[in-house]
Amino acid sequence: MSELQSAERLRDRAAGALIGAFIGDALALGPHWYYNLDELHADYGDWISGYTDPKPGRYHAGLKAGDPSQAGVLLELTLRSLVERGGYDEANFCARLDGDFFPQIDGSPMAGPGGYTSQSIREAFRKRVGEGLPWGQCAGNADTTEAAERVLAIAVRYALDPAALAAAVTRNAALTQTDGTVLAMTVAFGAVLGMLVEGHALDGDISDKLMARVKSGELPFHTVTSGKLQAPRPGEAEASTIGRFPSPDALLGPSNMARAARDPDIRIEPAWKVSLVYGMPCAVYHQFPAAYYLAARFSDDFESAVLHAVNGGGQNLARAMLTGALAGAQTGLSGIPRRFIDGLAGSDELVGLAQRLATAL
Repeated sequence: MSELQSAERLRDRAAGALIGAFIGDALALGPHWYYNLDELHADYGDWISGYTDPKPGRYHAGLKAGDPSQAGVLLELTLRSLVERGGYDEANFCARLDGDFFPQIDGSPMAGPGGYTSQSIREAFRKRVGEGLPWGQCAGNADTTEAAERVLAIAVRYALDPAALAAAVTRNAALTQTDGTVLAMTVAFGAVLGMLVEGHALDGDISDKLMARVKSGELPFHTVTSGKLQAPRPGEAEASTIGRFPSPDALLGPSNMARAARDPDIRIEPAWKVSLVYGMPCAVYHQFPAAYYLAARFSDDFESAVLHAVNGGGQNLARAMLTGALAGAQTGLSGIPRRFIDGLAGSDELVGLAQRLATAL
């Protein structure tokens, strides 16, 4: 492959990751948060294959098929800041929240653009607007993927610079979330997405590659092992491996999920039942494993990856958004079926923004 072709493929993967996330978000807008699968099937049939209107009384009632949830709105806000500032500018990002986003919400769950407002955003609004606290003191302890959903754009922007990726993702996620495990898993997810944009495979070797970046000091995780998780060598100084996060476990899981997806003795059939295996709720420890599994199993099939994420019920919006980013990074924008792009609200502008960000890599 020529250097020009390689650069074009890199940009295609970067744009695919971003548009894949927007598509996953919008696909789950209608059937979001059905924990009773019989109710989900009664409202939408046995298989959801495209964008749908939310039903009256549901979380996003009043929006239309293809519209974004609030997660999509915040991802777009982050993407615009990155594009217009040329990289992560925290002051600009926070100013956009203060001036553009917070005036549209009131701190209650069911108000604002995109319908439902997540717990960590409500907490940040209360502290920032209600109490007048400065950014840096507005985060809460929600265990959800809210921050991970918007930092997808940051991970893509810094895909070729793992240290800068980890630093920017950590800083942005910490604006709304304080839990150390949530932050570690969010940074790990961003690191995995960055590797897929680079062109690495989501397979059984990806965790070894991530651990090599820990050893080189590029990723801020604590580890005392040597080689491939072997015992530390006698006399080796621990200080050289001390990182921001207390263990590298969040980096080790992706290979396990990828191996499970490819192991002929481990079958989740149909694949949407991954939600029953890893769990349907909102917490990061349910959502990230399912996204890794689906993206690894359908590494060259964007449609299957996101639709199985949607059809699993529960917090399928986060599952589909995260899976869409991973799957889109593997197939590239060129590998996403056109019907998903055409049905996405504001798709022309979103694709333009994604491609502009991709050229900055």
